[in-house]
Formats: sequence, C-alpha cells, structure tokens
Amino acid sequence: MPKQTLIFENAVQLSLKNGQMNISYKDNPEHEHFRAIEDIAMILVDNHSVSMTIPLLGELAENNVAVVFCDQKHMPASMLMNLDANCKQEKYFRLQLEASEPTKKQMWKNVVETKIRNQSQLLESLGKNSNKLNRYVNNVRSGDTTNCEGHAAQIYWKELMGKGFVRDRFGEYPNNFLNYGYTILRAATARALMGSGLLPALGIFHRNYYDAFPLADDIMEPYRPFVDQVVIRLMGQKQRKLTKDVKHAFLEIFYTEIPFGEQMVQLGTCLTYTAASVAKFSAGETKAHTYPRVICG
Repeated sequence: MPKQTLIFENAVQLSLKNGQMNISYKDNPEHEHFRAIEDIAMILVDNHSVSMTIPLLGELAENNVAVVFCDQKHMPASMLMNLDANCKQEKYFRLQLEASEPTKKQMWKNVVETKIRNQSQLLESLGKNSNKLNRYVNNVRSGDTTNCEGHAAQIYWKELMGKGFVRDRFGEYPNNFLNYGYTILRAATARALMGSGLLPALGIFHRNYYDAFPLADDIMEPYRPFVDQVVIRLMGQKQRKLTKDVKHAFLEIFYTEIPFGEQMVQLGTCLTYTAASVAKFSAGETKAHTYPRVICG
C-alpha cells in the first residue's frame, strides 16, 4: 500500500490509541477517525491549534514518519525526525564521516549532471528551448569545478519563467510556490535518507552552519524540476496564493508515477530508491546514484 501524506489545517487533536493515530475534533470530540501509522510517510501540521500527544510523536518517530510544522505564514518551518531509523545506521554514519574528497566530488558530479538533464527535459516537455542546457550535461567535471550547475541555472530560469524572473528565496510570486514545494521535497528527502541509514546533517556540497539537512539539500537537487513542473501548471491556472488546493497539488507530487529505470514508480518511492543508492555509493557498492527523469512530450 502506498504511503500517505496527511495535512491538518483545522484544530484537531491527534493522539495514539490502540497503536493507531486517533484524529478527533475539539468542537466534536466524539467524532473521531483512525489512521494506521505504518501507512503514513509525512504529516503536515498547518494550524497552531493542532495538539499532538507525546506517545503519538514517539510512535511516529519510531515509524520514520516525517512530521512537518508550519509557521504563521503557513510555510514549513520545522520537522520531527527519527534518530534511529535504520539498523545499519552506525555503519553508514561512519562511511559518511570517512568519505574521501574524491568520493564526495564524484557524488556531486552525478547530482549536477542529473539535475541539469532533468531541467533540460522539463524545458523540452514544455516546448521551450533546451539546446543551451544540453551542452552542460556532458561537461560537468568532478566536484563541478567549473560551476556548470550555476551557469545552467541562469539559462534554465530564463527559459522556464521568462527573462524578467529572478529566483529568490524571499522574492515575489511565483517564488512563494517554489519555496513551498522545495521545502516539502526537502522534508521528504530527509525522511528517505534517514530511512536508508544516512545522516542528513553530513552533506556532499551544501555546507552551512545553520543548515540541519545539507545532505537532503544535495540529494533533492535533481528532483527540483518536478516541483517546477507543478508550479508552471499552477501558474497556467492563474493561481497566485498558497490556497488549500495549491498545497495539495504539491503533496500530490509524491503520488505521481514517473519513469524510474524501466518501470513507472511513484515519486515518493523514487526518493526511497535514490536514498538507498546513496547509501550503497557510500559503501562502495555502486558507482552512481539512481534518479528518475522528467517525462518529455
């Protein structure tokens, strides 16, 4: 059964009852629902009146459920994560700490190549010019020392959004849509990494004293075009505010089936496969990460 993503925007009470998550309403406590915790991948709490019991939080963490809390602007701001999500955690933590610089550079090369390829395929799928991006895909060096990622990004955003667009975390619309989608993707990526025994705090390329999940920031890069694809669709529908429907559109990304190798797999499952490939790369069992691709045409 596919894992579920739940969003709570009303004042509900969440507790643990008979091993399941009990959902009740403060104005009608007798009306309640139950969800099997093992079927949940992520919970998004977008109302400061939601209450959650400690036993429930502990059970959610035990099952590696990413619990994301939104701030007063309805943007994801913090997350509950399990610190013991995989039986091989100590092994992979040690491998991450001992990873050589050449290994990290090769990993980052793989990430950048795949990201640019997916950006190019998204442009192509939208009938936009992808030729300028294609020449960067096969020219990424170890560690991306020539900054192909940055050069490709400048071309990509102009082709995707128009010459007047500036990608800015604090910028104007549609940056708010991009920020929301990327934050949800980051949380899902961190959850997948933890489930594979990896520590999201040990990054490959991203390094910031204030960044708790730099590895998630690294590994999610090739998945960003999937968020961009949703933003373009929402813009075409004349959506400008983070409404309930808009938020659900981003959550639905994880249930969209996309090409992964020779099969069609839900994006949420793809994240799990990618995280597992990163763990295998760290252990020297594979030479590249596995990522999905954007559908063209």
